[in-house]
Amino acid sequence: MEHGLRGKRVLVTGGTKGIGRATVLAFARAGARVLAGHRTGDEAAESLARELKALGEDHKLVQADVTRRADVAQLAETVRAEWGGLDVVVNNVGVDGGVPFGEISDAEWDRLIDHNVTSAYLVTQAVLDLLADGASVVNVGSSVALRGRVNGVHYTASKAALIGFTRGLCKELGPRGIRVNTVAPGLTETEPGAGLPPHAVERIVGMTALGRICQPDDVAGAVLFLAGDTSKYISGVTLNVDGGV
Repeated sequence: MEHGLRGKRVLVTGGTKGIGRATVLAFARAGARVLAGHRTGDEAAESLARELKALGEDHKLVQADVTRRADVAQLAETVRAEWGGLDVVVNNVGVDGGVPFGEISDAEWDRLIDHNVTSAYLVTQAVLDLLADGASVVNVGSSVALRGRVNGVHYTASKAALIGFTRGLCKELGPRGIRVNTVAPGLTETEPGAGLPPHAVERIVGMTALGRICQPDDVAGAVLFLAGDTSKYISGVTLNVDGGV
């Protein structure tokens, strides 16, 4: 489907693996110019650079820890120097954690909040003056925010906070025609079996109306929809991409 993304300037954080990687490549194939942020320079970053080069010359990778204000400021300055502005921001960075509530340490709580909420705040605020009128901000959350999860209170809370972030920010940026939405995937197979034992995968598939686990490309498709012209009157929405759990 044509989303009107050709030539758009797109920033995707956490862009070298899983959902982020699929999203970066989907934007590039749609004709957008993409800057993929990543924390570590590893084989995933190197292989993505090769794939992007095959799709065009105007794509970039920038190493930055988006939980650190100084790194985020440098990321924003790179965008300013290269493109002078942005049409799409995808706040994709996030981490998971499986710990019983009574065993969550302060460090573990902070780790999830920093990656899953604070990173979106830092990045979006840093590029605020770079966003073109009519731009789109898409946050990658989780459908667990609406259901809760055993051994994941901190994860659930962080993703629920991202929904509140989306609802509040869409009100502030709406006068400029800037839309803010959240994509909320279910369990996504970013590695074989989604990193779970077979019995757990089978249980989750049994709960899913479509009878399979979410794939990164499924989420990327929803991100492109919310980023593009085909959703130009949608803002403040949390779009579940969970196959009907």
